[in-house]
Amino acid sequence: MAEKKYTEEEVAHIKDRILEALEMVIDPELGIDIVNLGLVYEIRFEDSGYTEIDMTLTTMGCPLADLLTDQIYDVMKAIPEVTETKVKLVWTPAWNIEKMSRYARIALGIR
Repeated sequence: MAEKKYTEEEVAHIKDRILEALEMVIDPELGIDIVNLGLVYEIRFEDSGYTEIDMTLTTMGCPLADLLTDQIYDVMKAIPEVTETKVKLVWTPAWNIEKMSRYARIALGIR
């Protein structure tokens, strides 16, 4: 079976839906999703459906890594174009509160 070729617009739309799905992954300690926390750095989607997500954690020793990645794999099942997901934990650039959305900062009382 030939691989579907997606247009740039279709890929952009799929990535938007992936981001929306990732907003369902909540950091249980902070009660904010990983997108608004600024933990998702990059999403790569290939025509085959293979998807790589580069993300970081607030600290290197964060005990939530497995829980968050398991949640990511679960929400990605809702995107029909995604056939396989790989989550890559990256540490550069280092996360800081500047990466958080305005919403997340307000919710956490950070100015």
